[in-house]
Amino acid sequence: MSCCGSDGQRAGAEEQGAEALPQGLGAIASAAGPERVRFKGCRSHTGTKTPELPQDGEGILREHRLKPFEVEAVPVTNARFAAFVFATGYRTVAERYGWSTVFRGLLADPSSAPSGGGTMWWSAIDGACWYAPEGAGSEIFARADHPVTHIAWEDAAAFCAWAGGRLPTEAEWEHAARGGLADPRFPWGDQEPDDTAFFPCNIFQGRFPEENTAADGWVGTSPVGSYAANGAGLFDMAGNVWEWTSEPFRIRSASRNAAARNEIAQREKQKLMKGGSFLCHISYCYRYRIAARLALSADSGGCNAGFRVFYDV
Repeated sequence: MSCCGSDGQRAGAEEQGAEALPQGLGAIASAAGPERVRFKGCRSHTGTKTPELPQDGEGILREHRLKPFEVEAVPVTNARFAAFVFATGYRTVAERYGWSTVFRGLLADPSSAPSGGGTMWWSAIDGACWYAPEGAGSEIFARADHPVTHIAWEDAAAFCAWAGGRLPTEAEWEHAARGGLADPRFPWGDQEPDDTAFFPCNIFQGRFPEENTAADGWVGTSPVGSYAANGAGLFDMAGNVWEWTSEPFRIRSASRNAAARNEIAQREKQKLMKGGSFLCHISYCYRYRIAARLALSADSGGCNAGFRVFYDV
């Protein structure tokens, strides 16, 4: 079970023909890429000395030697993903299966929606996909500059290949998120976001999942770059949408618990995600910290699953 939708949410589903793209969608499509930030080759690390969820493997410190790389300053937006679709005819996993998971709090009538994703706050919504984030009748025309969502791992990898880039390793992602700081808890430092006054990223405020006060101004995703960048000039490295990495989820430990968890990850073909989303809150999913880790089946991807592009130099 995860906070990003159902692990293996496609299991048993039958493929369906995708509906035609909404009329006028091409008007928001834009292939223009955002600014990139370059990082020199260096020694870096993954993990933290102050783990909050050690069962996820975040407290295992590992040294890495990184080659130079570049990373886009913001996650991939709806407008840019639309350009990819129009250029290639690509159909996402959610489109092929005909449904995806949506947080109930985003629905006009949550009580009428079927359950899905293994918890009461997720619903399995027919037609939900990148261009219809809450299912039939929802649209992204006013959200062109929001991060694209309902993205499975293979969708993200396909876009990156089209753009000439790739998904990051965990070490690259964490190094970029730290933005030059040694071992901060968050991309901006160590100060904890709260529900009343300090809103450095797009996460949940209120009593999860029943009451979202939207004190930061957003119930769901926010336009990319709405919050201050980290020290390297990268936006949305915490909150907004989860970001896929290139790596399978694995806890590098010889413990019995780690071995059992790794067996599940391998069986369910789980990939590693980083960064948290607009649904994270310290009381439930305290994974908007840099070292935090999420396992999700590669064919899953709900209303808070996105990505950004990294590049070899």
